[in-house]
Amino acid sequence: MMKRMKLICILCLLLGLSGCGGNVSTVGIQQWEPSMIYSDAEIEDAIDVILHEFDQKWNGCTLREITYAGDAKSLAHQDWAIRNNAEDAIVLISTFDVDSSGGDGSLNPDSTYTKWMWILVRTDNGKWKHVDHGY
Repeated sequence: MMKRMKLICILCLLLGLSGCGGNVSTVGIQQWEPSMIYSDAEIEDAIDVILHEFDQKWNGCTLREITYAGDAKSLAHQDWAIRNNAEDAIVLISTFDVDSSGGDGSLNPDSTYTKWMWILVRTDNGKWKHVDHGY
């Protein structure tokens, strides 16, 4: 587990140095309560999807921390799997800062968003797909 976490941190650092988009170079991946639904590797794969998307699309934003929201929150959002013709849904939560640009214009400039949810779905234990985010 620690080896995988170190690898994720190194990947985040490299992604953060790779150009425009959001900043993930200082993100902290917070430890989560053990899941009865998903393995640590499955949760880490979902986190990787969000790290990549944040790095590519969240200009003017700095991701501070991210973690698995827990089994109860993920089970409460299983309707997202149904809506997207998928089998599984997972929820992550994060904290991120927005610079004076306001990100893409839809976020409050010079602010911090906490408990921001990311909803991902997948089918047949395949790759996670980000389908929604927000409060």
